[in-house]
Amino acid sequence: MKIGVIAIQGAVSEHVDALRRALRERRADAEVVAIKHKGIVPECSGIVIPGGESTTLCRLLAREGIAEEIKDAAARGVPILGTCAGLIVVAKEGDEQVEKTRQELLGIMDTRVNRNAFGRQRDSFEAELEVEVLDSPFTGVFIRAPGIVSCGPEVRVLSRLDDLIIAAEQRNVLALAFHPELTDDLRIHQYFLDKVFNC
Repeated sequence: MKIGVIAIQGAVSEHVDALRRALRERRADAEVVAIKHKGIVPECSGIVIPGGESTTLCRLLAREGIAEEIKDAAARGVPILGTCAGLIVVAKEGDEQVEKTRQELLGIMDTRVNRNAFGRQRDSFEAELEVEVLDSPFTGVFIRAPGIVSCGPEVRVLSRLDDLIIAAEQRNVLALAFHPELTDDLRIHQYFLDKVFNC
């Protein structure tokens, strides 16, 4: 079994490390692979789209032919985790910033996002979050973080901060505005792996 982390731009190594630690915790036989070009996504049983710069990420996914492969994987029910910029990439609609930069969103989650909902890089912060699928608070690391401003009826809201949705899932797609890979808490990666192994 392979679990792929999109590795063309953004915070890749931290997700790879977190997934490997989570797999060791559960003594699971799976390989974590970096996805840098077309042809790897169809071999994967789970896909992670990490944080980074969403405009660049969208452009490179389309140019490399990976975007269509992710859409196909999502349609087949392959679990997909998008964090920070990944939350923007999986969305159906974006705000005026997204429209102005002509980002080609994947549209695999029925959400509308605000690209810089929590301010710029200097406004980064941590917050203790109540996440519906976890049994105790999770420390969320927010770095130039987006937020979900609205969602369709099939989207399950998992966490909110202020007036924004910061964690949600729709069937096999899980999206977070924060960075779970920047903490030692592996519960969200384990939740994602539950989806992968039960798929």
